[in-house]
Amino acid sequence: MIEGIKVFADGAELDKMVASYKAGEVSGFTTNPSLMKKAGITDYNEFAKAAVTAIPDMPLSFEVFADDFETMEKEARKIATFGDNVFVKIPITNTKGESSIPLIKKLSSEGVSLNVTALLTLEQVQDTVDALTPGTNNIVSVFAGRVADTGVDPTELMVKSLEICKQKPGAELLWASTRELINIIQAKDIGVDIITVPPAIIGKIKDIGKDLNQVSLDTVIGFNNDIQALGYSIL
Repeated sequence: MIEGIKVFADGAELDKMVASYKAGEVSGFTTNPSLMKKAGITDYNEFAKAAVTAIPDMPLSFEVFADDFETMEKEARKIATFGDNVFVKIPITNTKGESSIPLIKKLSSEGVSLNVTALLTLEQVQDTVDALTPGTNNIVSVFAGRVADTGVDPTELMVKSLEICKQKPGAELLWASTRELINIIQAKDIGVDIITVPPAIIGKIKDIGKDLNQVSLDTVIGFNNDIQALGYSIL
């Protein structure tokens, strides 16, 4: 746990999710279709229900799969029944670029807890927050890492997104697509509510504040171990 920000684990490997839960490393969990594919999930409902059973008292986000809004709504309603701690992930658009805002507004007005995902612009953030019903629990997931992948510093976007989220009670800002450990510190310093982090980076949290002289020594030792293992010789 890191004081000042909630760290959510991003993944779909149930054993790793449960291990992080039991170790008290995180405050919640997010998943997405790509992560489920990577983890080899073949039965969505079975996986989701097993996760809720194993982790009944932390936020869990499960994403709709449909690309048309009629089916997406049906999926969202079913996902919402999995547990009181479940957030339904709705992408900000479908693959045709059509806005999900009308569906977001409808579901939120009925009290469904949403995690609106794949946001990368301030306009998308403002539209999302405007569509949420005050007092309902919602997550606004801005993909800061993917913004950074385009060569743009996402800091200003996240600062302004936080200001927008504060306009609507119950709306929490999430820093998504975390690339490096330093992103957790950046998000915390800005005041972001949540950051979603892959297991590889969660494993590095223990290194926060580690003495750099020790890191330097550990690096050299690592190089030397590889030299010995590979039998390299220059002379």
